[in-house]
Amino acid sequence: MMLRAVIRRASTRGSSVSGLGKSLQSSRVAASAQSFHSVSATQVFCGNHASSFHHRSCPGCSECSRTIFSGYQGTPLQRWVRPFSSDSGDVVEAVVPHMGESITDGTLATFLKKPGDRVEADEAIAQIETDKVTIDIASPASGVIQEFLVKEGDTVEPGNKVAIISTSADAVSHVAPSEKIPEKPAPKPSTPAEKPKVETTKVAEKPKAPSPPPPPKQSAKEPQLPPKDRERRVPMTRLRKRVATRLKDSQNTFALLTTFNEVDMTNLMKLRSQYKDAFFEKHGVKLGLMSGFIKAAVSALQHQPVVNAVIDGDDIIYRDYVDISIAVGTSKGLVVPVIRGADKMNFADIEKTINGLAKKANEGTISIDEMAGGSFTVSNGGVYGSLISTPIINPPQSAILGMHSIVQRPMVVGGSVVPRPMMYVALTYDHRLIDGREAVYFLRRIKDVVEDPQRLLLDI
Repeated sequence: MMLRAVIRRASTRGSSVSGLGKSLQSSRVAASAQSFHSVSATQVFCGNHASSFHHRSCPGCSECSRTIFSGYQGTPLQRWVRPFSSDSGDVVEAVVPHMGESITDGTLATFLKKPGDRVEADEAIAQIETDKVTIDIASPASGVIQEFLVKEGDTVEPGNKVAIISTSADAVSHVAPSEKIPEKPAPKPSTPAEKPKVETTKVAEKPKAPSPPPPPKQSAKEPQLPPKDRERRVPMTRLRKRVATRLKDSQNTFALLTTFNEVDMTNLMKLRSQYKDAFFEKHGVKLGLMSGFIKAAVSALQHQPVVNAVIDGDDIIYRDYVDISIAVGTSKGLVVPVIRGADKMNFADIEKTINGLAKKANEGTISIDEMAGGSFTVSNGGVYGSLISTPIINPPQSAILGMHSIVQRPMVVGGSVVPRPMMYVALTYDHRLIDGREAVYFLRRIKDVVEDPQRLLLDI
């Protein structure tokens, strides 16, 4: 009633009619709420439904003095409910942990859980793939995952937020509004406009169909490539990219040279076969051939310390310790854990350390510290059946020993030809630092110790 009276008064003012009419039409809701009406709203939650009661009133207006009820069951906007968050702080955030001093970022490889899943405290919810290892992201508390803040394949850094976890079980029923809003603009006006264009182009192409076929000479010159649908492109993992970079840097930096020799494995295999049961009963680990080569490498490095050294600028760093790296091939790539203090270990200690590191590498639980450092590397390609190869140095080391498969070959022993289990061994070294004489002597020491393990007892 009062609104109509105002409009009548405004209409008698001549030039101000149109201006007042437009202002009333454009801001009816705002003006009525601020000048004439007082609106009170009460929101009621009951079970899984939410309802609102709006009371609108103005002085002396019977039409406005009514209560409006609206339920949240009509449109999707009315059904939306804000994600629940209590005042007691029941929402926690899972962040990227510290990944090591030499690692600044990583790639989120996979999610182990889904939004809505319940997790326990310290339970892994995602995995980060770095240049060296795979790191788990653990839940800081028990609760339900509300949403993930990053996607698989994103690059993350320590401290970045990954997921929001609610300690309240009711969070499962709530849905984030950002997930529903982008689903609404489904109809696009551009699509019907594009369809007639496609039809017109088809009509224009019809008269060009009877064009003469291309001459057969062009098909003979062009290479016959396989169809693209038979190819698939997969992004490289961070570990694979890191391995590729380091190996290429090794070839570009070092003056690589490889020398070979062959080893008669008869005595070492006989030693293992004779004492393997007693060795297992006492130490709880099997006696393998790898420990014999590690002990032989320690002896050779002590006889030729330049092989254990490394170039640093214009200086040579000689190491008075022996930390031997062992190359382990896993499903995700090549990792090189380190046997620290190998010169102070016996056969049993070496076998236990190798088994523990290999198990962690295959399970993906090996740490950065267990792969850092190392002064010399031993790679056993014989487990895959390799007969001979030229291994590449693992920077910043200066040499690497390559073991290969054991093959029965005819050998001359005592003037007669007899079959012997033989293995080719290879030493790739940095020729800038190590001369051929030291490399040959080093490999010869490996051969002497493996063929006659008693030399280790007598230190000869």
